Amino acid sequence: MTDFKRRDTTPAVYGSRLRWLRVLGPLVAVVVIALGTLAWLWSRELSIVTTTTRADVTGLATTDAAIHVAHTLLEKPGGYLSNDVLPPGILLDNLPNWEFGALVQLRDLTRVLRNDFSRSETQSIEDPDLAMAEPLFNVDSGSWLFPAAESEYREGIEYLDRYRSRLVDANPADGNFFARADNLREWLAVVEKRLGNLSQRLSASIGQRRVNVSLANDPAARAAKDEPGEVNVQTAWLEIDDVFYEARGTAWALAQFLRAAEKDFAGVLEDKNANRTLAQVIRELEDALVPMRSPVVLNGQRYGIFANHSLVMAGYLSRANAAVINLRELLSRG
Repeated sequence: MTDFKRRDTTPAVYGSRLRWLRVLGPLVAVVVIALGTLAWLWSRELSIVTTTTRADVTGLATTDAAIHVAHTLLEKPGGYLSNDVLPPGILLDNLPNWEFGALVQLRDLTRVLRNDFSRSETQSIEDPDLAMAEPLFNVDSGSWLFPAAESEYREGIEYLDRYRSRLVDANPADGNFFARADNLREWLAVVEKRLGNLSQRLSASIGQRRVNVSLANDPAARAAKDEPGEVNVQTAWLEIDDVFYEARGTAWALAQFLRAAEKDFAGVLEDKNANRTLAQVIRELEDALVPMRSPVVLNGQRYGIFANHSLVMAGYLSRANAAVINLRELLSRG
């Protein structure tokens, strides 16, 4: 009778697993540390940069600021992150919202460049390069393929560059910028709505019961749907930091655009005695960008022991918005 002996392979199996753990463990740790370091580097917010341009060409500062913001969105550390599908970009949350805030301001400015700043009157022909650039910046910010947002935005920058080149050449009939009070008011009207929207969303971080004033001050006004006299408004808990960083990106881009407008519309602002009002708008936006000392966006209650960063940001943007309203009133005066 054959004697079958049972072979004990347990030590060999454990030894093999241990060898794999010794190899994979450090490798996984290195990958995690590398991704964490990249995520930290890529999540750092950028400082405001004032572009230096020729002072003798009206509109050049505004055009350069638009090109600078567009370039920065694509070429900052980590590149454009809003449409990333791989780590660490896909794991990041705050900077894509910051990018979106800046992108919305870029879209608004290129639209006003196309429809107002570059046209002498409503019946004039629009600039061909701005007509191509404006829709390219309106491609879905999260699109990563067919088309990739980055490729569309780069093409938009190329058209802005072409407009800039024609703006500074010697041909008086090709490429222009009209720094008029009514044109500036058109843009500020959009800015006013953007800041008002963000201020309300930031204030709703703690939840509010607001009186519905949709039809106030107009007895003949009507709405498509009946609304209650009071409404509960609260930003979802998981969206609080999203709104906060969208507001930071908005303030970053808008401060640079307004600095540029301060140069291009210097004569108009001087004539309307509006220089200091615009300077106050810029100061409020820059103060809103003071570096964060907290690792997270806190959402304390009104007078609780913890800070509420959303309410602080709402305060800055509300004051900036109030100054924008005053600025538009000054520009409307004869």
